[in-house]
Amino acid sequence: MKKILVLHTGGTISMHEDEDGDVETGIENPLTGAKMSLSDVDLTVENIFNLPSEHIGPTHMLALQHRILAAGNDFDGVVITHGTDTLEETSFFLDSTLSVDFPIVITGAMRSSNELGSDGLYNYQSALRVATDNSSRRRGVLIVMNDEIHAARFVTKTHTTNVATFGSPISGTMGILTKRQIIYFYDLPKRRVLSVEHVNKSIPVLKAYAGMDGQLLELLAASNIDGIVIEALGAGNLSKEAANGVIYLLSRHIPVVIVSRSFNGVAEPVYDYLGGGVQLEKAGAIFATSINGQKARLKLLVGLDNQLSNKDLRDYLHQV
Repeated sequence: MKKILVLHTGGTISMHEDEDGDVETGIENPLTGAKMSLSDVDLTVENIFNLPSEHIGPTHMLALQHRILAAGNDFDGVVITHGTDTLEETSFFLDSTLSVDFPIVITGAMRSSNELGSDGLYNYQSALRVATDNSSRRRGVLIVMNDEIHAARFVTKTHTTNVATFGSPISGTMGILTKRQIIYFYDLPKRRVLSVEHVNKSIPVLKAYAGMDGQLLELLAASNIDGIVIEALGAGNLSKEAANGVIYLLSRHIPVVIVSRSFNGVAEPVYDYLGGGVQLEKAGAIFATSINGQKARLKLLVGLDNQLSNKDLRDYLHQV
């Protein structure tokens, strides 16, 4: 019999629609007493939080990480139910800071528990199926929704309301669930996992735009930030004025991480002019090639907490 630890955190999957059609948080999570049609599975269910995912931050992610570490070898897998708005961030944080053999599976819902076509209970059962499957071991943190399995490293929310909201634009879907099978299409490259003790760094994320100047970057430099992530244009480029702002930040020994604001593709230094990625990298900016801004922020947070040297920090963020 497989022993699974279930950690409920709240989110749409635990909410309900009122008479006016507005979705709200209830006192009790309806999944707590849900009966799953799975044989030979022993569930230990805990309501660790009951929060909309917009209210979940790194301190909550760290609490989840601590609970999973405390579980040790007592369980064969962990399932976490979570709101979808920040699900990709929680999953990425856990994937970056936990090295365990058993599956960690996160799921949620796009429709609340009493809405027509509610997807929560089905996704919950799907997550339990994946967590109990031996082929899910040693794959990092997995996201399971809508009969698809995605790697935390690459998944992102792609639609505000569609039940098929999660996608992995760079890597593609990692696996699928059918009525009888769980099928994986690829294995992940090895990743560097770092433990973390503190999550109190101040790291804003800024999206670049046409005509962006460097004033905001200079203001942020004066506000005692620990680092900054910039979602740059294209493959990782900025206006001349914004590039000068980056140079100012770097002169203050503030790490600057560059990702792309584009939905697909990777950030890399290609163009060699003021504001181009080549000169930004030469100035000291770090390219996080395969992740988006919100994930780069968490990765920078972990790297800074580990007090990585400049070279190690660059290598860590550059790693897929």
